[in-house]
Amino acid sequence: MPSFRVTVTVGALRPGVDPESVLPFAAAAAARSAVVEASDLAVVRGAARVLVRYTADDVGAGWRVGSEVVHQLASVAEPAAWAVTVRDGGRWYPVAAPGPDV
Repeated sequence: MPSFRVTVTVGALRPGVDPESVLPFAAAAAARSAVVEASDLAVVRGAARVLVRYTADDVGAGWRVGSEVVHQLASVAEPAAWAVTVRDGGRWYPVAAPGPDV
């Protein structure tokens, strides 16, 4: 089963949101429809970045899980930028949004 990750650069938090709750919230959003392998929070060039790694049956499902994580995360923080990637061998490759007929 392929491994995917969604990486989200987090902007401002919504009022009343505890910063320490953002990463578990994102991982829980992915866990609703995928098996979460790992999650991490890093600060890159002064911006918080949430990463959730998970498995999905195929690229379409991987994209949907990542997109749902971002959608859910928007309720607690501003997603400034995000991307879904898939692992092939030792490298991660971008996953494009599926077309309208998917």
